[in-house]
Amino acid sequence: MTDTENTSDQLHEHQRIVVEAGAEMVRIDRYILNHVSREKFSRNKIQKYCEQQLIFVNDKPVKSNYKVKPLDVIILKKDYPAHSKEIIAENIPLDIVYEDSDLLIVNKPAGMVVHPSFGHYSGTLVHALLYHIKNLPESSDEGRPGLVHRIDKLTSGILVIAKTDAAMMDISAQFANRTTDRKYIALVWGDVKEDEGTIVGHIGRSRKDRKIRFVYEDGSEGKHAITHYKVLERFGYATLVECKLETGRTHQIRVHFQYIGHPLFGDPEYGGNSILKGTTFSKYKQFIQNCFKLAPRQNLHAKTLGFTHPTTKEYMHFDSEIADDMQQVIERWRNYTQQRLMKSGDEF
Repeated sequence: MTDTENTSDQLHEHQRIVVEAGAEMVRIDRYILNHVSREKFSRNKIQKYCEQQLIFVNDKPVKSNYKVKPLDVIILKKDYPAHSKEIIAENIPLDIVYEDSDLLIVNKPAGMVVHPSFGHYSGTLVHALLYHIKNLPESSDEGRPGLVHRIDKLTSGILVIAKTDAAMMDISAQFANRTTDRKYIALVWGDVKEDEGTIVGHIGRSRKDRKIRFVYEDGSEGKHAITHYKVLERFGYATLVECKLETGRTHQIRVHFQYIGHPLFGDPEYGGNSILKGTTFSKYKQFIQNCFKLAPRQNLHAKTLGFTHPTTKEYMHFDSEIADDMQQVIERWRNYTQQRLMKSGDEF
């Protein structure tokens, strides 16, 4: 679950390989593995870069099964300049929910980027963590020490940070094996028909815009994704839902709810920051604009997280209060709905 993904013209060259004239035609993942340091790269990592469209051949992204040809120019790109890889610790306050020698639980505010990326070389959660914890374990992705999982920049809520290599491996495995319990609270546009439901659909990069994701119904692209939801409260033109993730794809909740016709309220990338449901009355329009001003973001909060402690093997469960800006928007919707009912259907 990353923040904003970057377009190809924002990526920066980190590695360049020119295939020799007499080279044998082999898969690109195998070829790269034989021509780079194995301390920094593995075949799985190279395949992941291909999936993320970070490996280019003659200026075009390729899949891991592409077979190299003599004189091909292979370029590995990333979303931050090579000279910016050093991360300097910064004294940024953290909302620490829990901490022990193995892990840290933080409540991330909306607006804070989780890890360094293009345009975000300081002020991230990782910069703050490195000030608080001197030696964080490396994750599978460079520039993301201690991070087991992520949430978007404009999403608030609970994150677990690993403080040791053993904790990183153990908790990461729990996420991979889907044994963690993650629940989010989301405010979505429209009156969701069913009280409970499951959204299933492969999620991959949009072909039109690399910054966002798209549901591929036929499964031809992307990765399998499952979101379970339960309606908590109905406001007529909007619905408050609890979401339980079975998988953890980038922008999963945001993409899945857009897919079923209920974009998250205020979501700037998936069409939720304009009036999608309601009336044409000017007072209603002003009400919505005031809500957008209160929380200029997708109204999504990572509320709870449950997992097994990597050392004690005790089951741990953490809860967090919905972020204040989102809570204010929810209260406004409650008041608006009550006033509509009091006026017997007349608009507020």
